Amino acid sequence: MTGQERREQLLDVGRALFAERGFEAASIEEIAQRAKITKPVIYEHFSGKEGLYAVIVHREVQRLLGRITEALDATQPRAMLEQAACAFLSYIEEEQDGFRILVRDSPVTSTSGTLASLIGDMASQVEYIFVAEFKERGFNPKLAPLYSHALVGMVALVGQWWLDVKKPSRDQVAAHLVNLAWNGLSDLEQEPRLSQT
Repeated sequence: MTGQERREQLLDVGRALFAERGFEAASIEEIAQRAKITKPVIYEHFSGKEGLYAVIVHREVQRLLGRITEALDATQPRAMLEQAACAFLSYIEEEQDGFRILVRDSPVTSTSGTLASLIGDMASQVEYIFVAEFKERGFNPKLAPLYSHALVGMVALVGQWWLDVKKPSRDQVAAHLVNLAWNGLSDLEQEPRLSQT
């Protein structure tokens, strides 16, 4: 194998193992055994388990964000919401190993690759939709990050549940998510207050 081919093989083996067992339970020895190589080869390419994991997480985040970005071509906010939800759920359905890696706990030394950091990355990608919509409605656009994090977090957590239960269908799940988000957003109050205060 060329160096690049070996690197890709290790990424594939590591991705499958981390999805199956999690970061902590996966070992360099097991990765080497599955790849039919010696441990020093892994260190040569990735400086260890943490380095391999970091590259895998980065690739998965880019895949997911790429899918969502490519899907967003509508001009109406509701259609954009539907496209984003369907793209996210398609990723979960088609890249189950990748999503499992993204929603598992990361190494203690890492600040990326956690569900919270994934939600933050994705929320910043869709925040501009809320900014534009809030400006058009006369709402405070500084609140757009709050709403984008809430929406992305809702989709991510429902996706995590849906990955395990496998029903209803992806389109039904997307329709229900959009129903909750859109019908909640369509009657959004400019200055919401808690009823108990």
